[in-house]
Amino acid sequence: MSHVQTAQVAAVKRPKKRSAFSNRKVDRAYYWMVVPAAVIFGLFLYVPFIQGVAYSFTNSQGFGDYKWIGFKNYAALFSDDRVGHAYLFTFLIAIAITILINVLSMFLAVALNGNLMFKNGFRAIYFIPYTLGVLVIGYVFKYIFMTPLPALGRALNIGWLSESLLTSEHYAWVPIVFLAVWQGIAYSTLIYLAGLQTIDGEIYEAASIDGVNGWQRFSKITFPLIGPFFTINLVLSMKNALGTFDQVVALTNGGPDSKTETVTYLIYSGGLTGGEYAYQTANAVLFFIVLAIIAFVQLKFFGNKEKI
Repeated sequence: MSHVQTAQVAAVKRPKKRSAFSNRKVDRAYYWMVVPAAVIFGLFLYVPFIQGVAYSFTNSQGFGDYKWIGFKNYAALFSDDRVGHAYLFTFLIAIAITILINVLSMFLAVALNGNLMFKNGFRAIYFIPYTLGVLVIGYVFKYIFMTPLPALGRALNIGWLSESLLTSEHYAWVPIVFLAVWQGIAYSTLIYLAGLQTIDGEIYEAASIDGVNGWQRFSKITFPLIGPFFTINLVLSMKNALGTFDQVVALTNGGPDSKTETVTYLIYSGGLTGGEYAYQTANAVLFFIVLAIIAFVQLKFFGNKEKI
């Protein structure tokens, strides 16, 4: 018998290794808990999403009869100046909001994580804005930007501040960004604080012995070690900023002259009250694709940075 035949016979006789999960018995209770939840989740999320995608290929106004028109809605989106301005405005304020939130929240997290008296009280104070309703606090800020702030600008002879920023075509975006940052900082600060808690204090002690200054301590130790938390914050803050809606409703309603219309506000105003249901549904599908691509790029880029 040749060596090949001997090896084949041994392979046949050798008992097959059983998987570690082959004899594992799963309690059916898990399926009774998971399957109904998955079905309900699919019915209330995926089914409406698929229906919305289907409506985007029609001329529906949200009621009555409609016809299948193919990709005409999508083609019209790329030639619509109002849609183009909404996307441009959304991206610009999203970048500003994301940068400001992450810079300020990281600074606050580092400060609140230090040897500070009553730091738990300060953490609660900084987290309060996140618990407030955006629309409610937005109307409060609208009053501030409409009355007290212009009065202060006139008293100080500051020209651009003497009139309400909400009615200015050039500065109406400032209150929107301010309100979004004011409310968004709280949650991001909480995430950064959680990341700072994972850093061993002995690392800082060793660095102080080596004569590391404050900036080197942050740039060489703190920031690299909270890299995953930075990635999470960046993705979440950018996603929330791109979906800016309540701030626009409370402050400007898209004005003046549609200068502060975000994509989400345009979808709402045009789709639900403007008779453009199918058209704005196509806009929503397009915006969903854009958000998915941005999130994927962020996770891919910064995820690779964390591995380096």
